[in-house]
Amino acid sequence: MKLKNFLIVVKDIEKARQFYHDLFGLEMLTDNDGNMILTDGLVLQEEKYWKDFLKRDVIPQSNSCELYFEEADIEGFVQKLERLYPDIQYVNRLMTHSWGQTVIRFYDLDSNLIEVGTAM
Repeated sequence: MKLKNFLIVVKDIEKARQFYHDLFGLEMLTDNDGNMILTDGLVLQEEKYWKDFLKRDVIPQSNSCELYFEEADIEGFVQKLERLYPDIQYVNRLMTHSWGQTVIRFYDLDSNLIEVGTAM
């Protein structure tokens, strides 16, 4: 068995696609009307479809999982994030853990938790 994709729920699929392209360079591979597959295995699904499938509400900022990215130029990434999305909500600004890894955590436009860190 192989993990194929991971899916996050978004309110506006086009805004979410643009966000993940702007910050992480992800490109759209497939657009299935409310279910969009991006490079690196990220799937965006519009909230209305997800709610219909599950018959449950989406819980914003549930903090039960995160998308993790590694970036060598973390300071450059932070500058790009602040320039392109100045109103982004941070969990923690740039910090360095005791083990030496520098990270930043924030929510995407739909309150999905993202961590960007330097390689370990």
